[in-house]
Amino acid sequence: MEVFLSPAAWLVAFGIFLARTVNIAVDTLRFMYNLRGKRWLSWILGFIQSAIFVLVIGSVLTNLENPLNIIGYSAGFATGNVLGMAIEKHLAIGYTHFNIISRNRSTEIADALRDEGYGVTEIPARGKESSFMMLDCRVRRKQADEVEELVSSVDPDAFITVEDVTPRRSGIWRP
Repeated sequence: MEVFLSPAAWLVAFGIFLARTVNIAVDTLRFMYNLRGKRWLSWILGFIQSAIFVLVIGSVLTNLENPLNIIGYSAGFATGNVLGMAIEKHLAIGYTHFNIISRNRSTEIADALRDEGYGVTEIPARGKESSFMMLDCRVRRKQADEVEELVSSVDPDAFITVEDVTPRRSGIWRP
């Protein structure tokens, strides 16, 4: 029992926690870069993530009698997931596709988007009850909140759907 109360045992467990947190955060970023076709960056992050994993799991497995190591490992995994998602959200890697439907203000929304430098396509559409223009707009993920706010400022009732896209050819991309 004394071993668990020693500062060294707590320090090792905290080191395992920190390393595992970094390990999983890097793994989350690697996965996101992999999805977006960034092969070399994904490879580098995968190499780093694997090296950290081997070191951390070795530390835990060579000292299983200390439950603090297992707690540090598990808490690091959970924390790394949250940290990785926060970092990825902040980096906002990639592109987003907006589908915007406004019953009465689609032209005004399209004009507002164009005035801000975004490319937008107006597509005639017909729903169950009426005809309208559906707006198609693709932007960098870093600009998604700005686009959503702009659309909502013109028509708070606009129906907006968003999905990640991978561009294959050039088009209008606001810098």
